[in-house]
Amino acid sequence: MTLEKLDNGIFVDTSKTDKIKRLDGIIFDCDGVLIDVSNSYDLAIKKTTDFVVKEFAKIDQSNFVNTQMINGFKDTGGFNDEVDVTYAMILSIIAAKKLKKPFSEFIFDVIKNSDQSGIQSVEKYLEILKVDLSEIRKKLAYPGPRFTSALSSIFDEIFYGAKLYYDLYKKKPDFFDGKGLIENDMVLVKKQLIDSLKKKLGKKPAIVSGRGIISAGYSLKELFEEFDLKNSKFLEDEPRELAKPNPASLISSIKGSGFTCTLYVGDSMEDYIMAKKSDEMGNKTIFCGIYGTSKEPETKRKLFEKNNVEIILETIDLIPKTLNLVGA
Repeated sequence: MTLEKLDNGIFVDTSKTDKIKRLDGIIFDCDGVLIDVSNSYDLAIKKTTDFVVKEFAKIDQSNFVNTQMINGFKDTGGFNDEVDVTYAMILSIIAAKKLKKPFSEFIFDVIKNSDQSGIQSVEKYLEILKVDLSEIRKKLAYPGPRFTSALSSIFDEIFYGAKLYYDLYKKKPDFFDGKGLIENDMVLVKKQLIDSLKKKLGKKPAIVSGRGIISAGYSLKELFEEFDLKNSKFLEDEPRELAKPNPASLISSIKGSGFTCTLYVGDSMEDYIMAKKSDEMGNKTIFCGIYGTSKEPETKRKLFEKNNVEIILETIDLIPKTLNLVGA
């Protein structure tokens, strides 16, 4: 790998320049890329965790979770779903209490023993420690079908708020009534960027995101229609086995769009692993890692660098400049 800093916030593996020059399509992740979710999804993880451990496990504390812990799970490549992260946090808090260990230290042992299998690796590690978590697991019923899992319902009510929750599920919330944290979403993508990419590549960009289509459209508003929605994939609406880093949805989007060499823009290890698998399966795919939306941007940049990511950018606004710099 020959990673070079081409400009401020632009790092490119120059050994892949020829491949980058052949790009004819671009697909975006949503959260942390098109939308800053640090005060929406991340806050929902914290609030849901605090609520559940208090109401379901009778642990009368709060502010268990911090950004470093959330990123720790996400960096393993198995936690693209925020409810999975929340579940792992809750199990770890209760396990730490049963083992009489400080959660702020114990959680990083759990993270260290987590991998791409996600919550399965967490459950396996806690079973090795012989912690009985059967009671909380039965109460949360996670993962499970919609409305059978208390954890999923609580998270969605906190994130979506009463009105959007009803619009999505045709059901009134059981736990929370009011505005959802989705209102804190901050849109990062601009129409100017989308127009620039359409002009350069000749086609609309698509989206492959862990969000559902209604949630993505709600936050992106009028910009949503600027994307190729026919060939976009919204994994919250798909079976759980298609979740990232499974490359099936990305490959379907690539083939539906007719791209022969695709830039997938994401901000997580799940995104990178998915793009890499797509490439290994014969669908020419280059991953572009965005690090500037992270609460710890330099840590994220170094993680991408360590994993030989081909293009590492501070923001999505740097994509056109990057392509020009490499002569694409």
